[in-house]
Amino acid sequence: MRNGISRVALIGTGFVGSSYAFALLNQGVTEELVLIDLNKEKSEGDAMDLNHGIAFAPTPTKVWYGDYQDCDKADLVVICAGANQKPGETRLDLVEKNTKIFKSIVDQVMANGFDGIFLVATNPVDILTYATWKFSGLPKERVIGSGTILDTARFRYLLGDYFQIDARNVHAYIIGEHGDTELPVWSQADIGGKKILDLMAEKEEYQEEDLENLFVNVRDAAYHIIERKGATYYGIAMGLVRLTKAILRNENSILTVSAYLDGEYGSDDIYIGVPAIVNRNGIREIVEIELNDKEKDQFKHSVEVLTNIKDKFF
Repeated sequence: MRNGISRVALIGTGFVGSSYAFALLNQGVTEELVLIDLNKEKSEGDAMDLNHGIAFAPTPTKVWYGDYQDCDKADLVVICAGANQKPGETRLDLVEKNTKIFKSIVDQVMANGFDGIFLVATNPVDILTYATWKFSGLPKERVIGSGTILDTARFRYLLGDYFQIDARNVHAYIIGEHGDTELPVWSQADIGGKKILDLMAEKEEYQEEDLENLFVNVRDAAYHIIERKGATYYGIAMGLVRLTKAILRNENSILTVSAYLDGEYGSDDIYIGVPAIVNRNGIREIVEIELNDKEKDQFKHSVEVLTNIKDKFF
């Protein structure tokens, strides 16, 4: 970080990218924010619009539209560019289109001397994070995907709503693919230190089928939102800001990101959503939580699905 000045380069100012920039400015996370997009007029307009709100921001932030040359001094490059998921499409349907786009993006970033951390948000995020790692040549710790951070947030929100508890006091993870094969870690989920499965046994109104329906709503949330408004962007934007804070402020926070497995959870050579300690150097380490036999099988299946897709392209 240059003399304490942090710079975030955002590539892609569509729904997710512009929402991230807005949330980033409102939370005063970085000193500099450069917006990069093929549509330069759009990124210029976003920069103007954001700058007009600087007087209301918690801290001053320099915001401008730029190009890949501005990545040379960036601490963090956040990639939100790519083709969007259309109604009826799965995240994995986007692989071929977005892998080609990412090759061009990452090559240009690296050609301009970037030596920071990549944060990938574009879907399918696990495959595209792997692609970014391959294309960039950076250490695996410095290439991070948004993974299941949003799925975990949705999970905590719905559990909090069900048990009438502040979602911030719910401790539960969604791991695996950010997509149809993701899984809830029920065995380790707790509220205030008390296992959720134990809470279920205490009151008759708590039903096991409610939990299954709750998870289905988490897993399929994006489909429901896309049907209603065309895209999801507010939730993931806030998740990206949370990750940005963890990185720039060296927090050592545990977040469910798409991280490279090298033997953890019995898997290797794949990026997938798992709890990991995130700080100024990227991923410090992966947290291996204990899974029961069913969860182990589900996670293995998720790894296999992603590996089969990944092996077609790399």
